[in-house]
Amino acid sequence: MTVPETTAAVDGATGPEALRPHAEDAFADELKALAAADDRPRPARWRLSPWAVATYLLGGTLPDGTVITPKYVGPRRLIEVAVTTLATDRALLLLGVPGTAKTWVSEHLAAAVSGDSTLLVQGTAGTPEEAVRYGWNYARLLAQGPSREALVPSPLMRAMSEGMTARVEELTRIPADVQDSLITILSEKTLPIPELGQEVQAVRGFNVIATANDRDRGVNELSSALRRRFNTVVLPLPATPDAEVDIVSRRVDQIGRSLDLPAAPEGLSEIRRVVTVFRELRDGVTTDGRTKLKSPSGTLSTAEAISVVTNGLALAAHFGDGILRPADVAAGILGAVVRDPAADRVVWQEYLETVVRERDGWKDFYRACREASV
Repeated sequence: MTVPETTAAVDGATGPEALRPHAEDAFADELKALAAADDRPRPARWRLSPWAVATYLLGGTLPDGTVITPKYVGPRRLIEVAVTTLATDRALLLLGVPGTAKTWVSEHLAAAVSGDSTLLVQGTAGTPEEAVRYGWNYARLLAQGPSREALVPSPLMRAMSEGMTARVEELTRIPADVQDSLITILSEKTLPIPELGQEVQAVRGFNVIATANDRDRGVNELSSALRRRFNTVVLPLPATPDAEVDIVSRRVDQIGRSLDLPAAPEGLSEIRRVVTVFRELRDGVTTDGRTKLKSPSGTLSTAEAISVVTNGLALAAHFGDGILRPADVAAGILGAVVRDPAADRVVWQEYLETVVRERDGWKDFYRACREASV
């Protein structure tokens, strides 16, 4: 029996049915309220002024009482510099260790500036030059020869033509020769099409946001010529435990609502515990500074903490009483910490026995972690 395809199955879910809506859809009401209240000058083709874009990222309360939720918790000046860069003719490079919200910030900047965060080139070792420049519809190319109708524009070409913001994720993972095809686009604001003897010139409003992991040095290091075309903003790890707990709680709550999971505040103590474990192992020292620790091979980023807590909430919802408990997060923490079965397991066992075992109020967590480690 053949099941008829629904429209959503063919075209993909949109709006509230999407598992992970684009930023411009998920926060459409906030963007609309900001646009209505925004009376400041806007650069060409920007949906919001630079002030409103920063407010969208950092949060605030509008004169009519509308609350704009923070999308990024961190130094305000970094976001202001990033937004200001996009208002110039310089491209923006968001740099940082894994889990510092580079992709998240990139998406929300594009959504606020252009109203469309989907003009995206995902960088991998196999990203071809066509993904940055353009490709061809080979059926038309064979039938008609080279023509604009046979040309398939890349997200960057579309952004140039429409005055939009394009995104390039994991720039340093793209092969060096493909990276170099960005140089003319960023410096000359043109994209030559030699097959047609034509070029695409960028219209006002066009810019590029790229992200790169600064632990990927040596994968495909950016050439000095390309790096000069970017203003670089380094996104740091959360400065304090409270800030990281806030970030994890907010993001888990957003994800949880889309998955019908219990509210994150019900397990705030476990979120704080996960953050504490990650920060101590990441920093190589306990919170009180008294005990030095060995650090595992993984990054133990904020993004991984969000994943551990989200998985724990799912366990609590489907196999528990709906409240996040130590047993719900123990296995997730073990999986995040022990990436190298030989070296990392030793680091984890030492941490359990020298720190967790002796810490007041952590006995249930210690027992859960021991059981998960068996």
